[in-house]
Amino acid sequence: MSLLILCVAVDDFCQTLSAQEGQQFLRRVNRRGRQPSLATSEVMTIIIYFQMSHYRDFKSYYTLYVQRHLRGEFPNLVSYTRFVELMPLALWPLCLYLKTRFGSVTGISFIDATALPVCHNRRIQRHKVFDGLATRGKTSMGWFFGFKLHLVVNDRGELLAFYLTPGNVDDRKPVPHLARRLFGKLFGDKGYISQPLADQLLAQDVHLITGLRKNMKNRLLLLFDKLMLRKRALIETITDQLKNIAQVAHTRHRSIDNFLVNLVAGLIAYTHQPKKPSLNLRDESVSYTHLRAHETVLDLVCRLLLENKKKHFALASYFSYPSNTLTTTIVSYIEQTVYFSSTALVTPSCDHH
Repeated sequence: MSLLILCVAVDDFCQTLSAQEGQQFLRRVNRRGRQPSLATSEVMTIIIYFQMSHYRDFKSYYTLYVQRHLRGEFPNLVSYTRFVELMPLALWPLCLYLKTRFGSVTGISFIDATALPVCHNRRIQRHKVFDGLATRGKTSMGWFFGFKLHLVVNDRGELLAFYLTPGNVDDRKPVPHLARRLFGKLFGDKGYISQPLADQLLAQDVHLITGLRKNMKNRLLLLFDKLMLRKRALIETITDQLKNIAQVAHTRHRSIDNFLVNLVAGLIAYTHQPKKPSLNLRDESVSYTHLRAHETVLDLVCRLLLENKKKHFALASYFSYPSNTLTTTIVSYIEQTVYFSSTALVTPSCDHH
């Protein structure tokens, strides 16, 4: 994404915020009671653009790139020390801007949590910056000291909600808050298995779908739900991009405010990506090919559901069925295909048709 497009988007937001009685978020004064020479929109743009750059630390980015090559775009640049003092003042405008960048709910959502360590495990006793806030936690990758970032995305890869908690908070605790504006199906890993949580979300018109542990009984799952559980790699990819491209997780923070600024700016930088990880469920050819690659027992039914009308009628004539009769037969077959056995899911063959 070009710097010009980002500048225009952020400046338009700040002007809209100012027109909607948002002056309390944009009014900034220095120690002498005067307005800084750098506008809030410029501070926000520089911070967000850092998350899109290839620099690993902000000081090198500001001193070696911004001050040397972006003087024309930002003629009133201040020193690095002064800019670090201005960064906390842009936190609330960044949060409000991130809220405008959230995607739309499609009915298919994915949830996951990732660790944000603030220091190495050997330095926990000496760490003072997040004293009283960061805690020890454990993920599938091991123990850490810091926070957890909870994310909800849709099948298009768009960010829907996020939540920051200490590292020792259960992944299931912030789920009701994250699912307030959701509907449809919410796919999560085995860490979200909880019958009370599933019942609570179901009352909010959200169906929580997770995998099964080895010691759990088998349960009925639609073929589509099984395929979507396999596609949870979508949110894992987004988390990887946030950590390795947007730099939301590192141990060089020296203040709480700048930690939050870095996190929010990283999320904003991701929302500005022109190409996000997605499932392309609305592309008929891609979806058809994908389901053909994962056909198991519903091979014929999967084809009929995604084939166009021409192939549908051709198959109907092949079986010597009228098209409406074949459609009724398919629907009844779907309803009766998958059923429970005492040990595993069993499906009848297609020979009886």
